Amino acid sequence: MNYSNPIQLMALIFAVVASVKILVILIYPKFWAKQVVKRVWTKPDVMIWISLVLAVICFYFLIQELTIVQIFAVMLFVSLLAAIGVAIYANSVVNMALRLLRDRELVKKSWLYLVLWIALLAFGFYKLFM
Repeated sequence: MNYSNPIQLMALIFAVVASVKILVILIYPKFWAKQVVKRVWTKPDVMIWISLVLAVICFYFLIQELTIVQIFAVMLFVSLLAAIGVAIYANSVVNMALRLLRDRELVKKSWLYLVLWIALLAFGFYKLFM
């Protein structure tokens, strides 16, 4: 397979990272929690901006090959897979959601995320119905 195509390269990167993550979690779960999760999530601002830049790059290459409608269909698939994994921790998810709702600055803190989703949804609805 030729990995000069950005989509194939992104798929390869995802497959390698996901495989390494699963193997490490299965073999050394404490290492994953302490050395990866703790380090990554203790700097949320850095995580946000790195993720944003990588998301924009990924979106740029995806939209060259796929339509936004196709991307939305994949997002539905991934959301359903995530729901399977998260459902196991339903009580924790409900408690976190209730805690977030008590945060009076939730929208202010989430403005970037909300703007991105609104823009994506507007683009998706436009392409679906125009």
